[in-house]
Amino acid sequence: VQLVESGGGLVQPGGSLRLSCVGSGGTLDRYAIGWVRQAPGKEREGLGCISNSGDTTRYRNSVKGRFTISRDNQKNTVYLQMNSLKPEDTAVYYCATDRISTCPPDGTYAGMDYWGKGTLVTVSS
Repeated sequence: VQLVESGGGLVQPGGSLRLSCVGSGGTLDRYAIGWVRQAPGKEREGLGCISNSGDTTRYRNSVKGRFTISRDNQKNTVYLQMNSLKPEDTAVYYCATDRISTCPPDGTYAGMDYWGKGTLVTVSS
């Protein structure tokens, strides 16, 4: 199964955006999915992860309360809802998986094995 992100674009500071990650060529319902971003000139930063059932979600401290990960396995889609966006949230956003049902340890989401191609989010006035 391949991961395909969508939903990126230009948004003003304080605005919201919802990204989607769809499984192409297979189903995602067996896999935990993480979200990772990479800003220009910076290292990849793991944002959070959701278990295959959706029962468990974990977040990087810096995005807790602003970002929410959810999933609809009927639609084969995982979402990243981003609110109160800031210019420093500008980055390419990726979904990723290790193709197992559980999330990796906190702080290691950026090291997941399988990635989509990403979608660009630009926060600017």
